[in-house]
Amino acid sequence: MRIEHDIKLDYQDVLFKPKRSTLTSRKDVDLTRTFKFYNSGKEWTGIPIMASNMDGVGTFAMAKVLQDYKMITVLRKHYSLEDWKTAIGDGVKMKYLSVCTGTGVIWDKDAPDYAVMKEVLKRYPDIPFICVDVANGYHENYGDFIERLRYEYQDKTIIAGNVITAEMTEELILRGADIVKCGIGPGSVCTTRLMTGVGVPQLSGIIECADAANGVGGHIIADGGCVYPGDVAKAFGAGAHFVMLGGMLAGHDEGKGKLVKSNGSKYVEFYGSSSETANNKHYGGLSDYRSSEGRTVRVKYRGKINDTILNILGGVRSSCTYVGAPSLKQLSKCTTFVRVTKQFNDTFTK
Repeated sequence: MRIEHDIKLDYQDVLFKPKRSTLTSRKDVDLTRTFKFYNSGKEWTGIPIMASNMDGVGTFAMAKVLQDYKMITVLRKHYSLEDWKTAIGDGVKMKYLSVCTGTGVIWDKDAPDYAVMKEVLKRYPDIPFICVDVANGYHENYGDFIERLRYEYQDKTIIAGNVITAEMTEELILRGADIVKCGIGPGSVCTTRLMTGVGVPQLSGIIECADAANGVGGHIIADGGCVYPGDVAKAFGAGAHFVMLGGMLAGHDEGKGKLVKSNGSKYVEFYGSSSETANNKHYGGLSDYRSSEGRTVRVKYRGKINDTILNILGGVRSSCTYVGAPSLKQLSKCTTFVRVTKQFNDTFTK
C-alpha cells in the first residue's frame, strides 16, 4: 500500500486566471478543431463536444440537432438495425456519428451490440467512429479487444475507455485506440466512486492523461463531471481534445426519456448506464455477482436542446476571451488555473 500525497483537483477546485486579451468579441473565437488520428490516419473537423452514449442522451434525435453544430453523438448501443436505417433515411449525417459496442463478445460470440455494430458498419461504411464503452478499461482483455478491433477496422477511428491514468491512456493508444475516454466515476448519475472507492479527481486526471496522449500521438475525451459551461472550458484548458457530456444534455425532448409529472412540474427520468434501471431495461436485471454503480434521478424538463447547446458554446467562447485564446486550439496554451475554495456567490441559490 502507498499514498500519493500531491493534491488532485476537480473542476470546482479551480478557476481560470484572466489575462490581457486582444479579442474584441466572443464571436471572434473559433471553436472548430481539426484532428488527424494516430492509428486510423483519418482527419475530422468540427466542434469537439460529444453527446454521451447514455440512454436519454445518445439518441438519433440528439444527433440530428448536434450535427448542425458539427458536434458528435456517440449512439447508445441498444439501437436495432431498423432504427439505424430509419435514422439515416431521416437525414442523420454519418460524419458526426459513432457506433457503440461493449465487450460482451469476448464471452458471447453472439453478443447483440457487437453484431449490430458489425452490420451497421457494413451497411454504412462512412461512419467514422467506433466507441468501445466499458466502465473499467484496465482489464488486460480490454486491451486485447482493442488490438483485435484495430486489426478488423483499420480505417475507423476507435474510441476506447474508460481510464483515468497516464499509463493506461498510453497503453490503449499503442494497442490501437485513437481517442481514449478519461473519467472514472465523475458523472452526475454514476456511483462508481461510492461503490468501489476508485477514481481520480477529474481535472488532475485530464491533465495527466492529456499529457500522456500527446506524448504518443493520441487524443483524449474528458468524460464526466461537467456541471456548467465553465467546466467544459476547464476540461479543454486542462488539455482535453474532446469533452463528452451526459447530465448537461439530459432532460430535453431529443433525449427521448420518460416524461414524469409531479406537483405540477415536468421531469424526465435519467439514469446511469450501470444503474439498476439500465440493467433491468437492457439485460433483464443485475447479475448476482454485481452491484449497481449508477443511480436514477428526475431531471427537470428542459424542452428543446438548442438553447442548452448555445449556452454551452457561448460559455466556452467567453472563457477563451477572458484568457486571450483566439481559438479553442489555443485555450490550453493560454490557461493558468488558480486554486479556490469557492467558485461563486451562492446567496440567492440557497
